[in-house]
Amino acid sequence: MQTVNEEQAEYWGKSASGAKWLTYEDQLDHLMSPVLELVLDRAGLQTGMRVLDVGCGTGVSSIAAAKQLGESGHVLAADISEPFLDRARTRASDQELNNITFQYVDAQTHDFAEGDRDAAISRFGVMFFEDSVAAFSNIARALKPGGQMTFAAWGPLADNPWFKIPHIAATSRLGHPPKVDRFAPGPLAFHDIDHVTGMMTEAGLSDVQADAVPLGLRGIGSVRDSAILCTRVGPAARVISHFDGTSADVHAIQEGVADAFSSFENGQDLEIPAVINLFQARRST
Repeated sequence: MQTVNEEQAEYWGKSASGAKWLTYEDQLDHLMSPVLELVLDRAGLQTGMRVLDVGCGTGVSSIAAAKQLGESGHVLAADISEPFLDRARTRASDQELNNITFQYVDAQTHDFAEGDRDAAISRFGVMFFEDSVAAFSNIARALKPGGQMTFAAWGPLADNPWFKIPHIAATSRLGHPPKVDRFAPGPLAFHDIDHVTGMMTEAGLSDVQADAVPLGLRGIGSVRDSAILCTRVGPAARVISHFDGTSADVHAIQEGVADAFSSFENGQDLEIPAVINLFQARRST
């Protein structure tokens, strides 16, 4: 695979931090299931369509799309992580889905067959490109003229307690790691809608649309279970890793997150409010 996104390939494919997304796959898929539902609803996929899934991860989005498309349709599932793709292939095989092809590629640079796809989708798979304009242009090239891309990204930190609360709990305990460019590749890189739609327009896309969609993320078991997950992946995990946090630090951060998350309990359920930026655009005709 040829890639210009070396750091992302290393992180998702070879690092211990990236591997945690395999360990906690089921919990993360459950948490983010409302986001996938949003993407698929807005994409309007129809039986028989040919779809590109960008940053397919361990396959949940590709599998859901493949089921919608039926045997006459097809999903090309692309990701920069071989371990993720290995897991995705196993999941698809377990469900006897034969209309998915998993491909180890950098979607920013890969030479996709031009005009081969009716649509492109992504659940949190497009915020990590070194050059987003180039990536959008390359993904659009894979679409038929007028073909639509639909993808979800996290909104601002302040509107997403799943990020904000663990970040505050971890930095209050351990301190702040060095600041990074808030538009640098990462989970919150597409928090600014105008910034992203500007890049989409620059990439030559048409009918560019975006809106901030409020929804609820599904908690993982108890409040404490969800708090524990926050110290395994996400901003708290990154702070803990940076400062070599002790088990006492981790426990204190979990307690702080659990206490804050308790306000989102509704009876037996935990629903964490979120704001998701939903972007759509078409390949120019």
